[in-house]
Amino acid sequence: MLQVGASNEAVIERKIVRAAQYVRMSTEHQRYSTSNQEDAIAQYAARRGFEIVRTYADEGKSGLRLDGRQALQRLIADVRAGAADFEAILVYDVSRWGRFQDADESGFYEYVCREAGISVHYCAEQFENDGSLSSTIIKSMKRAMAGEYSRELSVKVFSGQCRLITLGFRQGGPAGYGLRRLLVDEHGAPKAELSRGEHKSLQTDRVVLRPGPPEEVEIVRRLYRMFVLQRRSESEIATLLNAEGLVTDLGRPWTRGVVHQILTNEKYIGNNVYNRVSFKLKAKRVTNDPDMWVRADGAFEGIVEPDFFEAAQRIIFDRSRRFTDQQLLEQLSSLLSQRGWLSGLVIDEIEDMPSSSTFRHRFGSLLRAYQLVGFSPARDYRYIETNRALRALHPEVVAGVIDNIRSAGASVERDQHTDLLHINDEFSASLVIVRCQLTAAGSLRWKVRLDQGLRPDITIAARMGADNTTVRDYYLLPWIDLGAAPNLRLAPYNHAGLDAYRFDDLDGFVDLTRRTALRAA
Repeated sequence: MLQVGASNEAVIERKIVRAAQYVRMSTEHQRYSTSNQEDAIAQYAARRGFEIVRTYADEGKSGLRLDGRQALQRLIADVRAGAADFEAILVYDVSRWGRFQDADESGFYEYVCREAGISVHYCAEQFENDGSLSSTIIKSMKRAMAGEYSRELSVKVFSGQCRLITLGFRQGGPAGYGLRRLLVDEHGAPKAELSRGEHKSLQTDRVVLRPGPPEEVEIVRRLYRMFVLQRRSESEIATLLNAEGLVTDLGRPWTRGVVHQILTNEKYIGNNVYNRVSFKLKAKRVTNDPDMWVRADGAFEGIVEPDFFEAAQRIIFDRSRRFTDQQLLEQLSSLLSQRGWLSGLVIDEIEDMPSSSTFRHRFGSLLRAYQLVGFSPARDYRYIETNRALRALHPEVVAGVIDNIRSAGASVERDQHTDLLHINDEFSASLVIVRCQLTAAGSLRWKVRLDQGLRPDITIAARMGADNTTVRDYYLLPWIDLGAAPNLRLAPYNHAGLDAYRFDDLDGFVDLTRRTALRAA
């Protein structure tokens, strides 16, 4: 209790209110540093009788979206789960809560807190956030102004970057293999070469590109010769470079994507190109048409002859040319007439033929494309297409499980190498999609393999239906009970020892991960 002396005879007692403070700093102004915000919030708390018991801080985070703001996400999750040990949230001002482009999104997160009985206070604002008509109007205007500030700043920054591009200066990003970033002063005089991760320190300095070490330049030119003259694919080139023990500018093995990027980027002939891809205001990434690109040709010293670069672009364009369904089928039918049979390998061996993946994506599967040209393989390859579809479905199912777990207020981390889920730092789970197989007698069977290497505490087996397109049900298989039997063979209905683990959905598993606040005696 806080005692405030009103006179010699009376003492007024005011209850101390437990509060959490939320601070956020992007890269806008020093006055918005988290320490400055905390000082202002502390003064507000002292005047109003708040005790700050918890801090949620997002440093270097944009306020445009909730994505990436782990502290605010954690705050909202604690409130929703009933795990908040405070009665109020103190924020410096409306813009620190967020510069959401939709003002309603900012209001929604505040409503979530208010619905849980937790009030939000904006300490540096001139209005009381008490739900009155005047405060509601002013707060709505502030939210709209916060979003508009970001929009105006985005336009100004983009215009400035476009101007620098046309003047021949590099805007962000690594130089790339075979090139280096050179720091120049306001008059264009060289100052120093920037290593990876280094940035300019003076606002008037600029960055240009120049040729890198001679051995890297020669590898880039050799790469173009292999692609244009020897007609080697990007994958073949990457394999050759890796076999020679060469690595990229990041110290990593060569891949098809890295080779393709070198073959298609105009910086290797000295052109400065910008705005090929837009990612404004943290919105969806958009690939722009060439007429929207900002460019300065001949801005840098190129390391590849323009003729070689143009030849590479023609090869890539011809290879990716869009065919109609009828044209694709005509080519496939012609190949069938020549060879007498078809396979993915036969298709990919033909120089001027679209790849087998093109037919697979256009017609749903290679088998479907074969049927349309009247070819029936001697073997039944439908299981290959089924397995491919299930592999594509697996990330989607895992992502759905993760979203449900987090919505329940639990924490979950996914191992990128093994796909193992670590939940609440307490137990692990693995999700497998089990293909439905039809026996010779016409019965349905499912074969589940428990990972003997990872040994997850719980294996979530998603049994597919007879058509292998939708999930039929789930088995939650604990390692402690079933780990000794690495392979389980399931029928539609099994003995009680197995079907005790069967569930129609994963609601029970999500409830298992839910955290419950317990009072301590």
